[in-house]
Amino acid sequence: MRTLYVTAFISLDGVIEAPGGEPGYLHSGWTFDLEQDPTMYEFKAEETFSAQTLLLGRTTYEGFSEAWTQRDGDFADKFNSMEKVVVSTTLSDPTWNNTRVVRDLDGVRALKETDGGPIQVAGSATLAQALHREGLVDQWNLMVFPVVLGSGRRLFPTDAEDKQKLTLREHRVYANGVQLNVFDAVR
Repeated sequence: MRTLYVTAFISLDGVIEAPGGEPGYLHSGWTFDLEQDPTMYEFKAEETFSAQTLLLGRTTYEGFSEAWTQRDGDFADKFNSMEKVVVSTTLSDPTWNNTRVVRDLDGVRALKETDGGPIQVAGSATLAQALHREGLVDQWNLMVFPVVLGSGRRLFPTDAEDKQKLTLREHRVYANGVQLNVFDAVR
């Protein structure tokens, strides 16, 4: 079975909305408010280049496909060439190279059962919440930024009734106060 992990930039109060400057959010681009520490992107490279499949919701797929096809460099080459799977009931003809669509979480379960490397979920808050509710997330890679945003889309829904125990596998603190926490889901 393949490992599925969710990776996110997250505020101290759990917000993951628009960390990179996506339009429509009051605090859009909040990750750039801190002094940048280039060493924190070493982990982002590790996780990205070890992933075989990028699993996305439709909205994140649309943003990523527009952004990454316009960029150059190692990250762009990886994202543009790797297998991408979009969970969507509305997307019918994906145009980003090497992309296919599954209609529901049964499609994700089937993907996890295939041979291959890790499956990375980036962004995609609605999808991440659905995967969490169904117990499909094996690992959480959270870069916690020392900022409280007060409002915005949160990674974990506030109406969740079930708790899930996690085990801390890795923890790094960067010079700018950002903390990387890698958690394994306990089953």
